[in-house]
Amino acid sequence: MTPTNRKKLVVAHSVRGEAPLHEIETNRALARWLAQIVGLKYGGSYDPELHSGRDLYLLPTQTLVGAAAARQFGVKGPEDLWGGYVDHDFICTKAISHGLYNKNAVAPQGWSSLFSERVRDVVLDGLSVFSLDDARPAAEQLLRSGPIRIKPIHACAGRGQEVIQSLDQFDAILARPDAKALFTEGVVLEQDLDKVITHSVGQSFIGDSVLSYCGDQYLTEDAHGEQVYGGSNLLVVQGSYHDLLKLELPEEVQLAIRQAQVFDAAADEAYPGFYASRRNYDIAQGLDNNGQQRSGVLEQSWRMGGASSAEVAALQSFVNDPGMRAIRVSSVETYIDQPLPADAIEVYRGPAENSDFLLKYVTVKSYDG
Repeated sequence: MTPTNRKKLVVAHSVRGEAPLHEIETNRALARWLAQIVGLKYGGSYDPELHSGRDLYLLPTQTLVGAAAARQFGVKGPEDLWGGYVDHDFICTKAISHGLYNKNAVAPQGWSSLFSERVRDVVLDGLSVFSLDDARPAAEQLLRSGPIRIKPIHACAGRGQEVIQSLDQFDAILARPDAKALFTEGVVLEQDLDKVITHSVGQSFIGDSVLSYCGDQYLTEDAHGEQVYGGSNLLVVQGSYHDLLKLELPEEVQLAIRQAQVFDAAADEAYPGFYASRRNYDIAQGLDNNGQQRSGVLEQSWRMGGASSAEVAALQSFVNDPGMRAIRVSSVETYIDQPLPADAIEVYRGPAENSDFLLKYVTVKSYDG
């Protein structure tokens, strides 16, 4: 999408057929906002009767999977969407962060061992499991070094995760009626850290604009008391990671950025069919079982995510003031019904998937005060 290609129509698309209202409405709100920023028409949610054969700029809620899905929307490369494309579903999940238990372990079609080799030094200790038979030996190996976290590969916002302290505790999970289905779909077993800070590092390529950012994210309680994604605070620059690293950043933030760069480059190398115009990475930093500081990329997000509204707000700020060096933006999600804070931009207010209320908004602050 370039400024000279004014025929493109910006279209929102909720990939999941059962997508909750807040996901659909957030998707539409950001597509509408982005269209206004780049000077293109907004076409609403994708409708095959209205949009088939049109020149679209797509904002999907999930990474597009498979050539047929890309063809359906006329997506040929990263210039046609704000999000990403992969050949196989597992590539856009937590699964690629870690290798398999051994060379005989079950792997999905298209699996690349090259990726886990490239990222070994920038991720936490862990293994990816795709069968019930591989689960116990993988857990036994990792538990020798301390507690592990079970992470279903398709879960998001921290939902469905459990911390396992012992093999007996893991055996209890294996005895559950849904264990076979869980591990066949894919599970990441990863060392559990204490006193964790989760950094967000990423880039967005929209038209001729390149935004690079770092920041942190935090959790909040949903209506059921579960700890879920609560928001992100980002420091954004116009330009590359090199431009971002020119700012005065703490050493741990610089480390997170460098680790994200390695992970990002490995995806391009190991999965050549992959492309993305939104590339977001979560990096966890905390203490391992021996009290040693650890830092590692947890997963990638090549799609719209919790921080996307903040990225759009940053793009708006840079369009308003092209000479601006950097900007601080925050996305917030709260399950408490409350008035919108002063100077905040509301993204969504209404029911949530698992509760009666959810409020999403964005705030913008100057870089240097």
